[in-house]
Amino acid sequence: MKVLVTGVKGQLGHDVVNELEKRGIDAVGVDIQEMDITDAASVDGVIKSAAPDAVIHCAAYTAVDAAEENVEACRKVNADGPRNIAKACRELDIKMIYISTDYVFNGQGENIWETEDECAPRSVYGQTKYEGELAVKELLDKYFIVRIAWVFGLNGKNFVKTMLKLSETHDRITVVDDQFGSPTYTYDLAVLLADMVQTEKYGVYHATNEGFCSWYDFACAIFKEAGAKVDVVPVTSAEYGAKANRPMNSRLSKDKLTENGFHRLPPWEDALKRYLWELQKG
Repeated sequence: MKVLVTGVKGQLGHDVVNELEKRGIDAVGVDIQEMDITDAASVDGVIKSAAPDAVIHCAAYTAVDAAEENVEACRKVNADGPRNIAKACRELDIKMIYISTDYVFNGQGENIWETEDECAPRSVYGQTKYEGELAVKELLDKYFIVRIAWVFGLNGKNFVKTMLKLSETHDRITVVDDQFGSPTYTYDLAVLLADMVQTEKYGVYHATNEGFCSWYDFACAIFKEAGAKVDVVPVTSAEYGAKANRPMNSRLSKDKLTENGFHRLPPWEDALKRYLWELQKG
């Protein structure tokens, strides 16, 4: 099997390529230098030349606050990009995995979001990622849409690295305690995506590490596990203040994974331990 992976320089794309290669699957990793996803001709040429059996689309515009002021740039990457890739996949009659986000929901209430719940994004980032989902659904039958949240991995920036960096210079840090969800370790997610791409169990899935927490809980766990002496002060989202509207409730149901025979990701606390160990090792 041959799989083309976009966003290979990012957290997830990097781990997906490693996982595929570990299994003896031919992985072709591309980033903007090799394939500009906003350019239909570039996408068409690269994918047809590679002639893969599937595309795992990890590349995205993920600067949530910056997206509020750069709407068209964000839309080109998050909506037009997936559309261009889906068109190429349709012509070649191959599978596509599109990585989406918890931001497609309105993020209100305390319910656990099911895969088929109504999407009502409240930010530019969420809206453009949802438009990407719609494009994939419109153009393809052989698709997996995998919604993830609170991503952390070895390759690139993330909340865990930010907290560890801040702990070097601050003994007091404020973190929001009214947004709830689940962290997602890219290593664990890559294992699932490599399993998934070898099946025909198409549809929309949620994939995060097991268990729910607030960002405050997550920060406390990071410092405790890392042995950092930091006073973590809980604040509300309103007190913290951010340009983009962030989901207060990102609790995602992973029942669809179980129903289709996929292994759910390990608990987030376990993922965090393994991740910090990898960071120290590296």
